[in-house]
Amino acid sequence: MPGIAGVFSTTSSTACQPLARQMVAAMRHRADDVHGTIDLPELGVSAGWVAHAGSYAARLSATEQPGAPRLLWSGECFGADGTGTPEVALTSRDAPLALYEGQGESFVTRLNGLFSGLLLDARRGIALLFNDRYGSERLYLHEKDGMTFFASEAKALLAALPELRSFDEQGVADFLTFGSTLQGRTLFRGLRTLPGGSLWRFSRDAAPEATRYFTPREWEQQEPLDAEGFERALSGTFARIMQGYAHSDRALGISLTGGLDTRMIMACLPDLTPAPACYTYAAMHGDTLDVSIGRRVAAVRGLSHQSLRLPQAFLTDFGHFVDRTVHVTDGCAGALVAHEIPLSEQARAIAPVRMTGNFGSEVLRSMSTFKPVGMDFGLVDPAWNGALAQAAQRVAHDPAHPVTHAAFEEIPWHLSGSLQAGRSQLTVRTPFLDNEIVALAYRAPAHLRHSAHASLRLIHEHAPALAQIATDRGIAWQKPAWRSLPMRLFCAVTFKLDYWHKEGLPTALSHTDPLFSLLDAAGLLGLHKFLPYRRWFRHELAPYLAEVVNDSRTRNMPFWNKRFLDTVVDDHVKGRANRLRELHAILTLEAVDRLLIGTSTPARAPGQSA
Repeated sequence: MPGIAGVFSTTSSTACQPLARQMVAAMRHRADDVHGTIDLPELGVSAGWVAHAGSYAARLSATEQPGAPRLLWSGECFGADGTGTPEVALTSRDAPLALYEGQGESFVTRLNGLFSGLLLDARRGIALLFNDRYGSERLYLHEKDGMTFFASEAKALLAALPELRSFDEQGVADFLTFGSTLQGRTLFRGLRTLPGGSLWRFSRDAAPEATRYFTPREWEQQEPLDAEGFERALSGTFARIMQGYAHSDRALGISLTGGLDTRMIMACLPDLTPAPACYTYAAMHGDTLDVSIGRRVAAVRGLSHQSLRLPQAFLTDFGHFVDRTVHVTDGCAGALVAHEIPLSEQARAIAPVRMTGNFGSEVLRSMSTFKPVGMDFGLVDPAWNGALAQAAQRVAHDPAHPVTHAAFEEIPWHLSGSLQAGRSQLTVRTPFLDNEIVALAYRAPAHLRHSAHASLRLIHEHAPALAQIATDRGIAWQKPAWRSLPMRLFCAVTFKLDYWHKEGLPTALSHTDPLFSLLDAAGLLGLHKFLPYRRWFRHELAPYLAEVVNDSRTRNMPFWNKRFLDTVVDDHVKGRANRLRELHAILTLEAVDRLLIGTSTPARAPGQSA
């Protein structure tokens, strides 16, 4: 995955150089990615970068002028103060540097986008390490012996520091409880991620200084708007910022779904030359509502559309795709996200920049998937019960503002895996994490935080024809509202049935599984979900599951109750229980152990001595 990495030392800069190069090498996943390194002994810094060829990060990181500050960059930048205006245009390689030259270290407060960066200024004797306000562009960090190691990928630090290659008990407990690590923890002992809005200042004659240039409290204290004021502000602001997000000097692709968020993008999309290509991730066979609706939406805007489908090799070589996903994302994404990289590779072949509606429903409408995964903890060795209980309590006692929870917790903690997998292949951008949009979301009246009305009104104002096309949940701009109720009810029922069929059938209803074949034949399934992992795990992937679960390496990991392992595959394959979440945890942690931790410090149960 593209990113930055480096080492800062207050003692020996010579020792930093080979370590920094080793870290950069660990982040090179594509043969056509570009990279570079820089050594500044006068600052005690050795660092490097990896980027997709031709990307904003590649151009900015490679820019070098004698005697001038140097900026290593990951991600994109969309205008000062979130305006998306030409004053700090996306295509301007020196825009962040120009801000620094004019405003000094406070320049970071005016950056907008998803990014991390390392600014090196030998003239002033300082180095600045920073990330975006949300922490979406991850920065892993470890300090030891007067040295600070940082990287966009955990594996870079694991490569340079073998002593870090062991599981972190709290991180594993978080993962088993919520499906992700939380609050800056990782799966690896001694590694943490920086919170969003971090700014670290390094100089040769002083210890590193860690600060926050932004916290959500600044936006939480804004005055709320009334419904009319908020809807007008959202419509105008979103249309304006889309001018910047749609601009790209590389080919732009738009990933369409049947939902509101990509519809908002299409409604406010300016006329572009060349025209962007549209596509939808689809099932191996047949079309979901995402595909059929996405095709209609693209046609209204006069754009091409195609369906991207997983190759048959995805099932015949599933272990390969799991390994790629776990390795690239450092275990943030696992077995149930193994589809993301092969689909992103197809998207990259169409256009190296992918515009997506990701996170719109979380930021604007408080929709959330952040909750305990509901795994049967009979899988877990009883020695972990205390750690699992603590993981649940750490989140339960700390309710946050709904927009803070979405933008600064759920998205960077819980939803980062798919984003990281996609970023490994192409540039992913979403306008729904633009600073202006997130700041405005805090000002929404409470009753609009769970309503589609503001989004529908925006679509209707900018592209009335798009507002008349019902979403995959049956929502359209219709008055009186009762006219859409039958379709909305149908979509709600079929969505739930499809979710049970493809993924979440409760174990208590396992005996009803044969009925789903009848519903499928009647055309009532397959409208919403295109990834039938539960079904794949019962049939095509059953031999792979048995091989991994019965492997001695898996059985010797300290997390699992071996008696549960004895039956977990058979229970799922024979339909006695839905073990999708348990199998996902087993496959993912096994791959983390094998690919990233290896044979170094063995994992241990909580309470065991090192």
